[in-house]
Amino acid sequence: MTRLSVNINKVALLRNSRGGNLPDLVQVARDCEDFGAEGITVHPRPDQRHVRFADIPALRSVVTTEFNIEGNPTPDFLELVLANPPHQCTLVPDATDQLTSDHGWDTRRHAGFLQEVTARLKAKNIRVSLFVDPDPRMVEGAKVVGADRVELYTGPYAHDFFKDPARAVAPYSEAAQAANALGIGLNAGHDLNLDNLRYFQEHCPGLLEVSIGHALISDALYYGLANVIRMYKRQMASKRAE
Repeated sequence: MTRLSVNINKVALLRNSRGGNLPDLVQVARDCEDFGAEGITVHPRPDQRHVRFADIPALRSVVTTEFNIEGNPTPDFLELVLANPPHQCTLVPDATDQLTSDHGWDTRRHAGFLQEVTARLKAKNIRVSLFVDPDPRMVEGAKVVGADRVELYTGPYAHDFFKDPARAVAPYSEAAQAANALGIGLNAGHDLNLDNLRYFQEHCPGLLEVSIGHALISDALYYGLANVIRMYKRQMASKRAE
């Protein structure tokens, strides 16, 4: 069964644009769970334009499904995560000034670093997921360094989906099969939406979790947050029924 984790970064961006606490990020996290989300994802960045480091303790105290903190494992980020252990930490190779994540780890080149960070997190009973491109070699590298899961970067898939869905999803199917064979868990995220989500899930066996933020929050402007969470879950309902 594929779980839906809602990334609430864009809610924090809206709050930060005016100061104060509207919308209330903690209440939104609670509401997303009440509406059916099976996890909450946050990505605190160094410039803190989205979810801020100071938000993490309060969010961790109220999330009752699964709390996923993602980000570049800088010393400050690791200190934050280790002090507020989530269920899962997704390591992403973002630059400090990056607008949004746009590539995965080279798990071979950075094997030593990733192995050290992964061990520190797992010592706190935190599940570790590495953000990777859909390349079986990178999936294998994640397994070697001790990660529990990989999260496939789905930006290229979303970009090419309408031009040729079969071609767009092919490398992801291959990476998913590699993950299954290696016994490493499989997540996915970035630009998945109501148009491309079901097709992706149907062609990526063993998909455990999708993390969706920008598209879901954008859709909520039209349909409302409660409706949109149900709409996204319905896209995966046929697969769940199997």
